[in-house]
Amino acid sequence: MPGGQERVLRRRINSVQSTKQITRAMELIAATRVVKAMQRANAARPYSTKMTGVIEDLAAGGVGADDPLLRVAERIESIGFVVITSDRGLAGAYNSAVIRAAEREIMAAQTEGKNYKLILVGKKAIDYFRFRNYKIEASFTDMTDTPLYEDARSIATKVREIFVSGEVDQVILAYQEFVSMGTQRVAVRRFLPLESMETVATEGSGDSEAHALFEFEPSPEGVLSSLLPRYVESRLYSALLDASASEHANRQRAMKAATDNAEELITKLSRALNRARQDAITTEIMEIVGGAEALDDGDDQESPPELLDETPILS
Repeated sequence: MPGGQERVLRRRINSVQSTKQITRAMELIAATRVVKAMQRANAARPYSTKMTGVIEDLAAGGVGADDPLLRVAERIESIGFVVITSDRGLAGAYNSAVIRAAEREIMAAQTEGKNYKLILVGKKAIDYFRFRNYKIEASFTDMTDTPLYEDARSIATKVREIFVSGEVDQVILAYQEFVSMGTQRVAVRRFLPLESMETVATEGSGDSEAHALFEFEPSPEGVLSSLLPRYVESRLYSALLDASASEHANRQRAMKAATDNAEELITKLSRALNRARQDAITTEIMEIVGGAEALDDGDDQESPPELLDETPILS
């Protein structure tokens, strides 16, 4: 029935328009949040740079070989994985890309006969790995949207605990690195042990020979013992900020694509509605014309007979 089809199309158009308003609002919110996340990441860089500079000074002095965070196992039997995802969806391929990369590393470790422990950040990773019965050592939620340094500290405390105690021989960090508004890439990197003091020193800037002339109180080893945990926290905090910015950038693109698709769908449905309306009007016109023609045919067939002349015929 043409009228019923029009009603269905109108309901679909109204539904898509409501969805478009929601996706458009989410796009604008994500655009605002990604700018704030970028600003927070830029604001955190001076702290990380200064800390790296101090570690460079210590590296130039040749200390830190016996620190637990620099312990390198002769044989890696267990690996810890820190996987950072979001608490919410509607962010395109952001979560699935990180999860797939981490899962490939886990499967590779299992193939080599190694054990693993998972430290998951974000509900999406928790739901995914829990549903598939992976062994989860610890999980953290409600911190990926706007991460705080205290959040990074709580995660780093658990990571240091399982590494220093020897439960894992290596820690791998999987997250999405923020490069620019249009580019984010999945990063799977060794987190612990730190590769070497020389490698860490190359991340800083300045003259190592000049820095080596500094004196440290109470001792270089004591300063390093206090500094390395903070360095681990700052690296993890930087990863959280990158992941947050990447999440909002992915969500902005996903919501823009959804808005564009909604507009395209509304255009198609509007055209279908116009065609249905035209078909209904054409059908009504044809019915009216057909009815008029039927009335005309009936009038021709039932025309009254001519009246007989009643004038008498004279003989």
